[in-house]
Amino acid sequence: MSKAVLVLENGRVFTGRAFGAVGRTFGEAVFCTAMTGYQETLTDPSYHRQIVVATAPQIGNTGWNTEDSESMLGKRSTMRWSADFIDHEDPGKIWVAGYAVRNPTRRVSNWRAGSGLEEELVSQQVVSIAGIDTRALVRVLRENGAMRAGIFSGDALASTDEMLASVREQPAMTGSDLAAEVSTTEPYVVEAAGGTGKLKVVALDMGIKANTPRMLAARGVEVHVVPSNASYDDIRAMNPDGFFLSNGPGDPATADDAVELTRQVIDSGLPTFGICFGNQILGRAFGRGTYKLKFGHRGINIPVLDTASGRVAITSQNHGFAIEGEAGEEFDTDFGRARVSHVCANDGVVEGVELASGKAFSVQYHPEAASGPHDAANLFDKFVHVMEGNRS
Repeated sequence: MSKAVLVLENGRVFTGRAFGAVGRTFGEAVFCTAMTGYQETLTDPSYHRQIVVATAPQIGNTGWNTEDSESMLGKRSTMRWSADFIDHEDPGKIWVAGYAVRNPTRRVSNWRAGSGLEEELVSQQVVSIAGIDTRALVRVLRENGAMRAGIFSGDALASTDEMLASVREQPAMTGSDLAAEVSTTEPYVVEAAGGTGKLKVVALDMGIKANTPRMLAARGVEVHVVPSNASYDDIRAMNPDGFFLSNGPGDPATADDAVELTRQVIDSGLPTFGICFGNQILGRAFGRGTYKLKFGHRGINIPVLDTASGRVAITSQNHGFAIEGEAGEEFDTDFGRARVSHVCANDGVVEGVELASGKAFSVQYHPEAASGPHDAANLFDKFVHVMEGNRS
């Protein structure tokens, strides 16, 4: 087993063994508390340019298959496809910059697996590390915040000073404009279940996950996915019933074009729904500021409070930035009154905003969550209801 080290920008060094590809990689070190769904995590475009630390001690039990990946890249081979389409030759692109785990399993135990986790990391040249004390690493990230990091193995190993200097040369996540790097370059269509859509939605792809159009398609919605640089004229030309803002990576403060596009869409009266990065874009369109969280929310067990009903949903989350505001706060926008609709029950971070008219709303978490939980899936029903009401 060859040596590997993970170096944090504050000078901490964690020594383990090479896992996946051998070489070096850089990114923002973050941790994810999910105990399942590592394939969905690794293929989520929102993790672009991040080194993910798994808090679960054993990773890789269920191997790798062609069904659970959240990356849409392999599914764009045709400009029109069904939501239940699975390309059995496409393992799904891994978007993380690197992966850090405690104990990778030595044997895959899952009838759906076509390969193993490490095999896929090697195939896609994702430099990773295993055998480190991930509890100690997570404690450092909780106390000091997410930070730049590098993984080094093989010929990339050098003196600590040299590796640390190369880590500190990397760009920080704050100020990074990354949506265009994960977006589709050409529009494509995901057909509604049954092939006939009763509604049409244009989805702005800033890093959209595969399960999002699948959830809409199951509700009779035909989804037209467009690049992150799409214009308002592009969207109106499709004559949609609604507009969707996807998840994605990077700093929302850099997404001025997406914010202006969203303002134009809302001003036209088109129903709008956003998730994750899309929540931050909608918040900015409402005139709210955004800021970087110390270490973010990443996991599938995060409680969110609906400030109107008092109900709590257990949610899947992956974000390092948030909208400014407080629980239940109401405020004026250029489109009428709005309010903070959801907050995190753990720390009070804003988890959703909406117009009083109900025509535009968003949440910071993932109602399309694969591998779960499914507490918030009804938000897609809410979006459909708003579009149907607007059409009638």
